[in-house]
Amino acid sequence: MGTYNEEAAIGTVLDDVERVTDGRAEVVCVDGSSDRTPEIARGRGARVVEQEPQGYGVAVREALLTPDRPVVVTTDCDDTYPMGQLPEFLDWINRGYDVVSGDRLYWGAEAMPDLNRWGNYAFAGLASLLMGELVHDTTTGMRAYRRDVIEDIDWTENTGLSAELLIRPKTRGYDVREIPIEYDERAGETKLDPFSGGAAIAKSIVKVCLEERRRRKRRNPELR
Repeated sequence: MGTYNEEAAIGTVLDDVERVTDGRAEVVCVDGSSDRTPEIARGRGARVVEQEPQGYGVAVREALLTPDRPVVVTTDCDDTYPMGQLPEFLDWINRGYDVVSGDRLYWGAEAMPDLNRWGNYAFAGLASLLMGELVHDTTTGMRAYRRDVIEDIDWTENTGLSAELLIRPKTRGYDVREIPIEYDERAGETKLDPFSGGAAIAKSIVKVCLEERRRRKRRNPELR
């Protein structure tokens, strides 16, 4: 988890992770908070890596690379994601998938603000068009990854890292599965401006898709 001023929700999320995994998960929070988030996280047994706030992608990238586990799961810490579905994510990994991605939009995501919801539909449509294959939710924060996927790809994006974490593995032939998840109303205030943040995400999607298209053509000249 990348955490930033989530004291209203972090305790609940970590309690849910503890319950669902029987305490076997290693929880890493990369934190830049000015509130009690890191104190609460440590009190729940999480490993807290403190760093100056540098954006979503910087924090999540550090969180992904810190634990030495064969499977890494990301989630937001605002209590919007269903920790009860963690075993389902791991089950699909155990079946052979490299990335399992939670699709918040499958059930309609009614708890999501309208502007955000339609923006996320637009992001998925943009990515699908540029990739030439269908994806449903490019910006979800809840995913499971095999460690070799995390280590094999150079991640470049910040605000748009969530989209990059789906696009690059999918275009490089990793086995990616999207599964429906419930999405709840967040606890605490949102940190992302829907306009500037949305523009940054759209720009990242275009950039990453075009980079992957050029990479594929270099490796397969007959595609030109």
